Amino acid sequence: MTTALLRALRQHWLLALLVLAGAALRIVVYLAYRPALLYIDSFRYLSDVGVFYPGGINPVGYEFFILPLLWIGGLGAVAIAQQLLGIGLGVGIYVLLRRFAVRRWLAALASAPILLDAYQLQIETNVMSDLLFQVLLLAAIYLLCFWGTPGPRLAAGAGAVLAFGVITRSVGVTLVVPVAVFVLLAAGLRPRDGWKSRLVATGALMAVFASGVLGYATFSAIAAGRFGIGGSTGGGVLYGRAAVVADCENLGLTPEEYLVCPHDDPPDKRRELGIDHYLHYWDVPWTRDTLPEGMDISAAQRGMTSKVLDHQPFDIVEGIVRDFFKGFAPTRTQSVGDVPLDRWHFQVDYPLYNDKWYTDEWAEIYDGGPVGVRTELASFLRTYQLGGGYTPGIVLGFGLLLAVVALIGVGRAVRSGLRAVVLLPTGMIMALLSTAAAMEFSWRYQLPGLVLIPIAGALAATAIFGRRAPVLPRPLDTTAQFLKESRMLTTFPDEVDRRALDDYANRYGDHRFAPVVVLIAAYNEEESIGEVLDSIPARSGGLDVDKLVVVDGAKDDSAGQALKHGAYTCVAPSNRGQGAALRLGYRLAAQRGARFVVTTDADGQYDINELPLLLEPLVEGRADFVSGSRVLGVNERPALIRRVGTYVFAWLVSALTRQRITDTSFGFRGMRVDVPNAVTLQQPQYQSSELLVGVLSHGYRVLEQPMRMLPRVAGESKKGGSFAYGYRYAKVVVGTWWRERRAKREAVVVEPTAEVSEPAAAAGDR
Repeated sequence: MTTALLRALRQHWLLALLVLAGAALRIVVYLAYRPALLYIDSFRYLSDVGVFYPGGINPVGYEFFILPLLWIGGLGAVAIAQQLLGIGLGVGIYVLLRRFAVRRWLAALASAPILLDAYQLQIETNVMSDLLFQVLLLAAIYLLCFWGTPGPRLAAGAGAVLAFGVITRSVGVTLVVPVAVFVLLAAGLRPRDGWKSRLVATGALMAVFASGVLGYATFSAIAAGRFGIGGSTGGGVLYGRAAVVADCENLGLTPEEYLVCPHDDPPDKRRELGIDHYLHYWDVPWTRDTLPEGMDISAAQRGMTSKVLDHQPFDIVEGIVRDFFKGFAPTRTQSVGDVPLDRWHFQVDYPLYNDKWYTDEWAEIYDGGPVGVRTELASFLRTYQLGGGYTPGIVLGFGLLLAVVALIGVGRAVRSGLRAVVLLPTGMIMALLSTAAAMEFSWRYQLPGLVLIPIAGALAATAIFGRRAPVLPRPLDTTAQFLKESRMLTTFPDEVDRRALDDYANRYGDHRFAPVVVLIAAYNEEESIGEVLDSIPARSGGLDVDKLVVVDGAKDDSAGQALKHGAYTCVAPSNRGQGAALRLGYRLAAQRGARFVVTTDADGQYDINELPLLLEPLVEGRADFVSGSRVLGVNERPALIRRVGTYVFAWLVSALTRQRITDTSFGFRGMRVDVPNAVTLQQPQYQSSELLVGVLSHGYRVLEQPMRMLPRVAGESKKGGSFAYGYRYAKVVVGTWWRERRAKREAVVVEPTAEVSEPAAAAGDR
């Protein structure tokens, strides 16, 4: 495990340094402001935790997130959890980009804004919904891209994530448009993806999203008397912007609309007060008291906004466009009327947005003490932030520009599948920034760009300048699974085999195996492999027994457990499938002197006490290949579909090879070591049927013994659904039979006795 960790650190050293720096900065932030930072909205969230009242300014999604954290560890637990998620965001961006063959250095740089940006660090320490919203954005991209073009299930999952994003931050409501466009268009990049499949996936996305959002809006209507998902005021997103520019005297306003139009404030004063002032001005009691009793303020604001849009559309559009581009300024600046920038700055004193006694009271409720600040640490953070510890807007703008260029098809992007992937984060950030700009400009609203723009820019750069033209991953499970199921193994040894054998030689030198080797191919089996290895005897059938584990690119500690429990361990650096691992093990056993090789699984489904039943016919020379049979013995996993499949495939193999077989996929098998090495093995995953059909086709003597099939000790099956597995298994059976049959015909033309004489001669050489 230590070797694997060191290898990973060497390969991803730049990311490791950035994560280390990001973690150090977050520790400083946590120690500087205790127990957490509390902004204006924080008190709304805290007062509604457990109540979940949908009628307030903020939707209640974030409250579901912080409720268990407050129970566990108070405000400090919220801050820690958000900081850990911030680091996870950075790593998640890196992993996603590496998934699409983005170079390591570029993927690491794309994660740097989230890991190191001081504005990101500040918002993570605030009891605010922004961090959770960023996580949901990345989760949606993973669902829609990581496993290939999305089918209905992944699209529906993304719809659910986006719906939760809306009830976390209502600005996310427009995200469904670019996401739906992506699913509809990008899912059709390959000819086999017809319009029907795209429409079904898009429909699943929209249905789940609409159900979630409308369900929340209905809940709001029932509980709060207002059908909606929260917002700054009842007058709509554009009311504040309309109030700043409205020509109140010449719009033909009704008396109620005129009252909510700031006719007493001259234009310069309105620009100075800013949009934020008017968005929240009518929500305070002392303003409402100046209006006629029973007046519908929200209706009046909506009416006024509508007339501004009709009579002054260019004033509205100009303001939105201007605020959209503010986020791409080289430095963090503040224009007249903007939300104060210092709200997002680290302060040397603890920032207060209410009386200190009120802030301390909330801290007392959840943490048992008042808020506090360590001045020297806060001063360091402020210096870091104001001294350039943030992502320049011009860098983000360049990343977004690259994405647009890639979408147009400049350079190699015109033939790159990444062009489609770029569409998703680019569309999402354009929707978010446009929606935020329509309401008002705040540097806080630019934070989703730290997630989406680096992803879009790195993918775009790879598409435009990359030497290769990468394509979208396949749908279904994962790319690795697709490779196992569709690509045949190359001639032994390939590069992975060579690296595994070199590593094995460095570990064990020139050792020789005992006459019997029990071979296990292991992938993520750390929970069960130790118990299986301990059950293997040191001697059986009058012969010494060694244990050999080939670890197939596992992500857990399977290799460490194998070594701990006394097995010779060969580690393949990448996951290729059980067939590839066993083929490597067969060759290794033959090269190092074994006479017989026995295969079993790492999950404890086979009774190792039945080992003599496999060895005796081999040692006595009565068979070349001995397999257990659950049909002749006992199956303690009575899954009906799999049981039926066992009989069907046994009949199929028997019919094709004209030899009676009762169980084609029993993994507990013994054979002379030369037998599997004389058979063509190309299947990474469905190796059991390929080996059996190949052995029968070569004329080797095959014997079945009655044995037991036990329930798994731990883990879960990696074979997928029964019907899909059955189809692929049948395909391998028929394909192997046809391959061997054709090869035999070709061999007969050249050397009539070659295929028959080899097994017969070999039968008595032991």
